[in-house]
Amino acid sequence: MIRRLVFAASLMLACAPLYATTYIIEPQHSEGIIRWSHLGFSNPTAQFTMVEGSLDFDPADPTRASVSATIKLANLSSGVPDLDDNFHSVDFFDVAKYPTAIFKSTRVERGSAPDKLKVTGNLTVHGVTRPIMLDVTINKVGTNIRDNLPNVGFDATTTFNRSDFGLGLYVPQVSDEISIHITCQADEAKGYVKLLKEEADAAASDAKVAAKKATDAAATVQP
Repeated sequence: MIRRLVFAASLMLACAPLYATTYIIEPQHSEGIIRWSHLGFSNPTAQFTMVEGSLDFDPADPTRASVSATIKLANLSSGVPDLDDNFHSVDFFDVAKYPTAIFKSTRVERGSAPDKLKVTGNLTVHGVTRPIMLDVTINKVGTNIRDNLPNVGFDATTTFNRSDFGLGLYVPQVSDEISIHITCQADEAKGYVKLLKEEADAAASDAKVAAKKATDAAATVQP
């Protein structure tokens, strides 16, 4: 909780848009699915979670939006332990040396419908940076009834060749081209930081009460 609070606060301070609202990506409600072809017979997937970052967004002019996101590759999971070990090893992502993937947008264009955008940016994986383009659907802009904070949510898809990032082992038996589907929810930054602080304060208070109860209970059983 404390780490999330510090991270969210640092993002909020780093982003000061003149025209848009700054949102912080909610890691508990943001994830992605990677899909590839295995020998042409099947299309397995792996999931990444704990996406962190920030989004500047104005629904009146979404082309001025910007996004920066970091993905912790240690959380990448296919559900197959041996395959996950391969993903984390030096043969693929080399997570010990390159623990994260980072995306930073460089251009946002309107798509084929009011809720569609094309977001171009730089993706850094395995120490290599390449431009990619995301096809984005804006799911909803509004107030989250659970925490009463302004929220924005979107889905995004992209395809690219993994060999462009030095991850070409087993091509062509395992497809070079991979597809990624991301879903993301982001909270208005100031409100989100305030909420995390309130949760951290409440947790600290509960811990203090629990510690006092434990001390009092120990004192009553002393001879």
